[in-house]
Amino acid sequence: MDINKKVLIIASEFPPEPGGIGNHAYNVAKNLTCYKYKVSVIADQRLINRHSEILFDNKLSFKIIRIKSKSIRVIMYINRIFQIFKHTYRNEIIIASGKFSLWIIALSSLFFKGKKYIAVIHGSEVNFRNKILRKSIDVSLKKFGHIIAVSNYTKSLVSYLNLSNITVIPNGFQLLENPMKKINKKRGYPSLITVGSVTERKGQRNVINALPTLIQSYPEIHYHIVGLPYKKDEFLDFAKKLGVDSYMTFHGAVSEEHKNDLLLNSDIFTMLSQNTISGDVEGFGIAILEANNLGIPAIGAKNCGIEDAILDYKSGILIQNNNPVEFKKSINDILNNYVLYSNEAKLWASKFSWKNIIKKYVKVLEL
Repeated sequence: MDINKKVLIIASEFPPEPGGIGNHAYNVAKNLTCYKYKVSVIADQRLINRHSEILFDNKLSFKIIRIKSKSIRVIMYINRIFQIFKHTYRNEIIIASGKFSLWIIALSSLFFKGKKYIAVIHGSEVNFRNKILRKSIDVSLKKFGHIIAVSNYTKSLVSYLNLSNITVIPNGFQLLENPMKKINKKRGYPSLITVGSVTERKGQRNVINALPTLIQSYPEIHYHIVGLPYKKDEFLDFAKKLGVDSYMTFHGAVSEEHKNDLLLNSDIFTMLSQNTISGDVEGFGIAILEANNLGIPAIGAKNCGIEDAILDYKSGILIQNNNPVEFKKSINDILNNYVLYSNEAKLWASKFSWKNIIKKYVKVLEL
């Protein structure tokens, strides 16, 4: 491995604002610096009040180039393209993550030869229902020297392209070495929790829909919903129609410390994700592993990237996302064998630490 080889990561989102693609890009950048790569990241400015972004960026161990938000969007896009072209020229390895990144790096590869171009695909950006957008991504992917899919499910979404240069590397997460034990038990038994933006894709509505069935066996059950409340009002209205709104709590977006507190005081993590009409899909499910690391088993949906995030009947159970009876049976199985599931969950999660996952990225970078 060459010392200080220059790597540029272009991501469609980046912390401190939440988002799976941004979190992934941040951790790849951070961990590559430990292998002596000189890393730069290009990402959009996401906050109107930039104070928290500036504080975050100043603590980074790598360079971050923020594309300033402009009221005239075309000016912002032109600046983004200019910065990407400028820094592509200056770097040896280019990693694109997110749909716009795939498009623009595929274009820049026509102008800057001799670079190593790597695409990271998460799911939704390769599953457009619009034929023109889908074709544009197909053409873009063929311009990359290597493609990393975050799950076998994501890889299957582009199987028709017959790509020979694709590798599955799951998302990683930061292990908590000594998580605190449960102290203040949160409301409900069992206490279910989902961490993720409140959207159709994340499947909170599917859990709410199952509550009338679950209450029959677990009259003290409670569902804790953590994440940006995009569809909170819609889902709350749905819960009221079912008469189960008192069995759930929307916590909104919370700090990392508060999130871990909520997880530690929950019994089962649930993510009954679903594919949307627009093609939005669950590419992996890193929040599941974060819960597993704390000893919280998970129940997740089949037919999406979650199948790679749950070791079925070990770290949790995979079910159909719209089957309340199957959901109830899975809860019962986990509660009756909780110590076994909890221990298996922690063991399973340890395989996905960034310390382990980044080695797979380095292997691809050094091909």
